[in-house]
Amino acid sequence: MKQLIIDIGNTRIKTAVFEQDNLLEESSFEDFTQFLTYSKNQDFSHAIVSSVTYTESQLIDLLDFPFLFLSTKTRMPFQNLYATPETLGVDRKAAVIGARTVFQNCPILAIDLGSCITYDFMDESDSYFGGAISPGLQMRFKAMNQHTARLPLVEMGQEDKPKLTGDSTVACLRAGVYYGIQFEMQGFIQAYQAQHDGLKVIICGGDSKIFESLTKDHIFVIPNLVLRGLNRILTYNVNYQ
Repeated sequence: MKQLIIDIGNTRIKTAVFEQDNLLEESSFEDFTQFLTYSKNQDFSHAIVSSVTYTESQLIDLLDFPFLFLSTKTRMPFQNLYATPETLGVDRKAAVIGARTVFQNCPILAIDLGSCITYDFMDESDSYFGGAISPGLQMRFKAMNQHTARLPLVEMGQEDKPKLTGDSTVACLRAGVYYGIQFEMQGFIQAYQAQHDGLKVIICGGDSKIFESLTKDHIFVIPNLVLRGLNRILTYNVNYQ
């Protein structure tokens, strides 16, 4: 039984086809028309859509197949102990559930490096507690450019790892953002490790490959973690019926 997973972001549409927990293929589209052509050529039994740009009613008009629309009311395969569950982003849920598909019976910390950096913690009994949110890589660059008079707007490619000591303004900006994020993540990881034995950490999201050097025996980089989580959420809801 194949399942189509659709994650519609601000700039790209990411899709995956799973058979149970096995990822068969993964695709990405910049244009919605391209995605529609792709979906019409797919053979699947169930589908799930997570979207930050379209409402459920809009997608019902656009798509010619039934789907589960991910919302704050969607059933989740964990105990949600978040104090304000109605404000919890569905992408954060998907990331931590994706981490659970990789590691079972242990505490997990999912770190999603997107527009913002989100930290989400679940204990070994599948109780979700929350985590933290901080500015993402590009947001930090833009903030320094927009809130100062003379600092330029800087970007960082996937292959870039700046020197610790920058020797120009651009190099200093890159060092500040890169190592600021690295040391922030390392600090969070160490703090969680001190409280939870056997903690497994998974880093995901669009900027995750920039920090692959952090990979160790307990830290793993899995960029498509959210897609894996969406697949597990879909399976949970299909079986619940």
